[in-house]
Amino acid sequence: MLTITIPATESEQWDEAKEEFVYQTVEKEQVLHLEHSLIALSKWESKWHKPFLTDKELTLDETIDYIKCMTLDKNIDSKVYDRLTQSNIVEIREYMNDSMTATTFPKRSESKNNGEQTTSELIYYWMIANNIPVEFEKWHIKRLLTLIRVCSVKNSPSKKMSRNEILRQNTELNAARRKQLHTKG
Repeated sequence: MLTITIPATESEQWDEAKEEFVYQTVEKEQVLHLEHSLIALSKWESKWHKPFLTDKELTLDETIDYIKCMTLDKNIDSKVYDRLTQSNIVEIREYMNDSMTATTFPKRSESKNNGEQTTSELIYYWMIANNIPVEFEKWHIKRLLTLIRVCSVKNSPSKKMSRNEILRQNTELNAARRKQLHTKG
């Protein structure tokens, strides 16, 4: 979960009696609790009718609306989102791009893109197919996708290495051993 603070806004007015500027708070500081989850993704896709997880850049309206979908707090005035600062947006994007996991995958197990667009319904299908409880829909979306990928890798039959892959791996292992033991062969 990400907690951001949207700063208060002030107005500046001239007090003719005192002959000075008077500053007053128009909107008070607002704290938002956000979660980049499958739930937020589903809400956004149901409104915009297009996949969220694409390579296309979102418009400002789409981005603000997704932030609204991410918000866990109830009864937030929609005017609050108009006061988001550039640093708030950067912080939210950094949070959304964070993998939220230490899990890494070897290069050879990269999944091939079959042209299928990843939508919230497809992710729910993957969860069902891998027996992942529905409560995980509240997880950070990148962490959930990593869990789904781990389940897919662990549940699939082990893939045999080709002769070239075995030779390349042995060459790399031999070079590392020669370097570690300071030998030539």
